[in-house]
Amino acid sequence: MSEKKLLILNQQQIQQKLDRIAYQILEDNFDEEEILIAGILPRGNHIAGRLKAILDNIAPFSSKLLTIELNKQSSSLQAKINFDVNDCSNKVVILVDDVLNSGKTLAYGFGVFLDVPLKKLRTAVLIDRNHKSFPITTDFAGVALSTVIKEHVDVVLDEKGENDAVYLR
Repeated sequence: MSEKKLLILNQQQIQQKLDRIAYQILEDNFDEEEILIAGILPRGNHIAGRLKAILDNIAPFSSKLLTIELNKQSSSLQAKINFDVNDCSNKVVILVDDVLNSGKTLAYGFGVFLDVPLKKLRTAVLIDRNHKSFPITTDFAGVALSTVIKEHVDVVLDEKGENDAVYLR
C-alpha cells in the first residue's frame, strides 16, 4: 500500500518563500550591524543557512549562523549549542525551524535565550501548520497551512537545493 503524498511546495516555490522571508528579515532589521540566525537541527539549521546566504547578498548588515540541537522528547529543556549564549546579549536573534506544528520545538528554542537580554527575538518557519499547543507565533512564515492533525508535513531539503520539496501526507 502506497501513501499518498500531496506536493505543497516545489524547489522553485521553496526558494521564492525563502527569498521573501529574507527580505522581511532585512526590512525588520535594516538598522542593525549584525543579526544572529539560530537554526534548530536538522532542517531548521539547513533553512537558516539558506537564509543567511540570501541575506549575505542583499543586506547591509552581517549575519552569523548559530546551531541549536534540542532533545524534543524531553519534558524539560535539553539543548546543545555551538556558541556562547552570552555572545547573543543585546543582539537580534532569528530562531529558525522548518515546520511549526505544536510550538514545542520553538518554545524550547526560546528557552536557550531566556537568561540573555536580547534586543529582539524573532521566529521564522517554512511551514506554519496552525496546530499550536504552546503560545508561539511566527514572525516570518513561508506558508500557513490549515491541516488535519493526523496529516504530516514532510520537508525534503538537499545540499544543492535541486530536489527540495514539501509534501503533505
